[in-house]
Amino acid sequence: MYKILCVGYLDNNMNHVYFISNYSFFGGKLMATRKVYHVTKNPTGGWDVRKEGGERASGHFDTKVEAVDRGKELAKSGGLGQIKIHGQDGKIQTEHTYGDDPCPPDG
Repeated sequence: MYKILCVGYLDNNMNHVYFISNYSFFGGKLMATRKVYHVTKNPTGGWDVRKEGGERASGHFDTKVEAVDRGKELAKSGGLGQIKIHGQDGKIQTEHTYGDDPCPPDG
């Protein structure tokens, strides 16, 4: 997978339109970058939902179920999203992908 950063283009009237958007080039397809959230055990108790690359938790919850529910909401809210759910040992137990999956499972 290759990451591409788009910063602008010309519209139909030849006006410059500026934006910043991350895209990935995967399997011959250009696609928007997926927002990835992790549900992890907080060392002081409870469970956190954290956006990948984020410094702070997006939310802190007493139970894992609450954290997973919120993580799924966040992952579904931007079109392309993913949630990775970790166990108490820190290992990923399961993950869910929302939107166009570049690598759908067989079957």
